[in-house]
Amino acid sequence: MSRTLAVDVGGTFTDVVVWDGSEIHTSKVASTPGDQSDGVVAGASEHGSGADRFLHGTTVATNALLQRAGARTALVASAGFEDVLEIGRQDRPSLYDPEAERPEPLVPRDLRVSADAIEGLDGVEAIAVSLLYSYLDPAEEHNVREAVRARYPGIGVSLSSDVAPEFREFERASTTVLNAYVQPAMARYLSQLIQVASAANLPDDILVMRSSGGLMTASAAAARPAAALLSGPAGGVVAATELGRALGRNHLISFDMGGTSTDVCRIDDGRPEISHERDIAGFPCRLPSVAIHTVGAGGGSIGWVDPGSALRVGPRSAGARPGPAGYGYGGTEPAVTDAHIALGRINPAARFGTDLDLAPSAALAALTGLGDRLNLGPIETAAGMVEVVEEIMAGAVRRVSIEQGADPRRASLVAFGGAGGLHATALARRLDMAGVVVPIHAGVFSAFGLLLSPPRVEGARTVLTADPGLVDKALGALVEETIRDLETSGVGPVNVSSAVDVRYRGQSHEITVDYQPGDGWSELAHRFHRLHSERNGFARPDADIEAVTIRASALGAPALTWTDLPATRPVGTPARGLRQILVDGTHADATVWWRPALAPGAEVTGPAVIEEPEATTFLGFGERGVVHESGVLEVEW
Repeated sequence: MSRTLAVDVGGTFTDVVVWDGSEIHTSKVASTPGDQSDGVVAGASEHGSGADRFLHGTTVATNALLQRAGARTALVASAGFEDVLEIGRQDRPSLYDPEAERPEPLVPRDLRVSADAIEGLDGVEAIAVSLLYSYLDPAEEHNVREAVRARYPGIGVSLSSDVAPEFREFERASTTVLNAYVQPAMARYLSQLIQVASAANLPDDILVMRSSGGLMTASAAAARPAAALLSGPAGGVVAATELGRALGRNHLISFDMGGTSTDVCRIDDGRPEISHERDIAGFPCRLPSVAIHTVGAGGGSIGWVDPGSALRVGPRSAGARPGPAGYGYGGTEPAVTDAHIALGRINPAARFGTDLDLAPSAALAALTGLGDRLNLGPIETAAGMVEVVEEIMAGAVRRVSIEQGADPRRASLVAFGGAGGLHATALARRLDMAGVVVPIHAGVFSAFGLLLSPPRVEGARTVLTADPGLVDKALGALVEETIRDLETSGVGPVNVSSAVDVRYRGQSHEITVDYQPGDGWSELAHRFHRLHSERNGFARPDADIEAVTIRASALGAPALTWTDLPATRPVGTPARGLRQILVDGTHADATVWWRPALAPGAEVTGPAVIEEPEATTFLGFGERGVVHESGVLEVEW
């Protein structure tokens, strides 16, 4: 029977899920920041041996960018446009903050040259080529690539016509530079992973998660790592989307709280919001991704006191080593996990992953040290840290809902990640949301989402036309191209989708509208006017529209669908006694439950702590959780 291995690497833990065709097996180990492949193999060793497929979510590209540890990169641009990265759009990063600054360009001035001046690039490790009209005709970029390879053999070359063949020279150049900057790191990592996986009897044919929620081959990821800058978080969004479909909940907000950060994404009408451009570390990336908003608030986020003597939490994280003080690895600064240990919400005798026994005395000592600076006791400090971090996360949810014209009150919060269930109900109630859903395998849900993700190939082309016939012809050709590319990787298409970026003539921004060749221009216009009204509060039905960019995706079959999952089989004794906790400033005895032993239909009322191998869920006063027949915990109040 086929076995599929899925591994998602986070900043603190590496999560492993194996599907053997009839059962799910999970494990969690500390991430290894020096070489992620060490943690991957360590986590996969228990259940992954002999697997047929290997699906992977990685933060290698993201870390290289955030830490400014990418390759020494050069940019070859059209003459007169060498400074496009620095000029940008001349908009301010923060309108009312005179101190806000843009990040330094990834390519220094002396390495930004025109196509006829490539002789002075000795010592670079990667080269990006972005010429002015290459989105229309890539021939000149191909010529530059040949000249570069002849002069600098072995240096990776990223072409804008391959990476992001769309108009707007700044965004296209930025995306191409991002790709070149992280490409050597991603290529080295995947090459190393393939070697160690093969030696450990793991599959060496690896599929990597795209930012947009699909899988691509390792060779494609090594060549186009910019498409995987949000590789890890995308898996959780895919899983949350499939869970919503299974439960009949069309409006969700996914809430993934891990050790280092929290990722949130809005899912409407059974589909996650997809962005075709976003800033990553301050740099525009013109590639499709699930519209995740990330904040530096996780279980490892450190509490500190700012110059105004106010309690702050994050974005700095304790990481995996030394981790929160309660990990017992020598950390002395209190993290959110330490606060939960002190408040009784995390079992002080718990084991994290496979090899971490908590040290509650160290957590209390760290909180005491921070509290002394605030004139607070350690328990008050812990409660304050939880309050602060929940407001940070509430801001993230507002960002993907209210600030985009969506009402969070009609959405359910899907909470996962190791720490998601500890904050879910407080966060949802703060925003008056419809309820909370805590899925099965919540602590490794992003890795679980890899199993639900299809192989995916995407394409985009700028057309800038109001000619319906040209749109249909170009889009039909692009659809066929994506199908061929998917089939080249050995996967047959199961689903093909296409869309067009549309705007009113003269507008400077577009809206992506679902469109199949042959739907007709009037139907495209009707869909655009409706979406424009929803997002901007008005529409101009009598105004002319134009198609800007066409998009197509070809998808294969995922390793697992929600209906493939076996029925819930409770194992063990559900009730695990009482534990004193602090809830809303009041000490109370909370019931403690073992989630794998809760049968469908079981009810748990707060205050309660519901524990499982990789995560913990906390219910406060007036909150009630019911186990769905699928094993999902649905919480209301």
